[in-house]
Amino acid sequence: MDDAFTSDTHQDIGRVLVSSTAIARRVVELAQQVGDDYAHADGRLTVVPVMTGSLLFAADFVRALPQRRLRIQLTTVSSYGGKNTASRGSTLAGALPKHLEGHHVLILDDILDSGGTLRLLRSEFESRGAASVRACVLLRKKIPSAMSTPCEYCGFDIDDEFVVGYGLDYDDLYRNLPFVGTLKPEARA
Repeated sequence: MDDAFTSDTHQDIGRVLVSSTAIARRVVELAQQVGDDYAHADGRLTVVPVMTGSLLFAADFVRALPQRRLRIQLTTVSSYGGKNTASRGSTLAGALPKHLEGHHVLILDDILDSGGTLRLLRSEFESRGAASVRACVLLRKKIPSAMSTPCEYCGFDIDDEFVVGYGLDYDDLYRNLPFVGTLKPEARA
């Protein structure tokens, strides 16, 4: 039984949108595709996970990359916070990676919806002299703002619903779920 999902173990979850099995398979596929695209970047690939939402995705992704000589530098961008289920706009909430000049930068993020995070980071990294800047997201909402934001690698396109699990949270809860799912309305009360 995939994800051992029952109403008893995850009483707040309305339904599973992406199973842990599907996530694991897709993360490996994305890592292979990125690895092929950056085969020439020996030691000049910098992966930048956007914390905290991409934590689980980033951990699995970088371990699946064929490159062994790469840098990982974290950054934090605030878009939601607490019990907000709609983006409030993206602002830097932590330090930006250093020494990006001449490096190929891959932004890793959990979800693409408003596009603000990717636009902000892409602009910052390009202005710091990155050789290239690409983005990889686990989830992309099928809404105009997300679909029109440049994103070179995407795990899954999903409907415009608020989701949790596999790093995504509601009020800092549910990040540890192995799947991506929706919350029951009463769980957001």
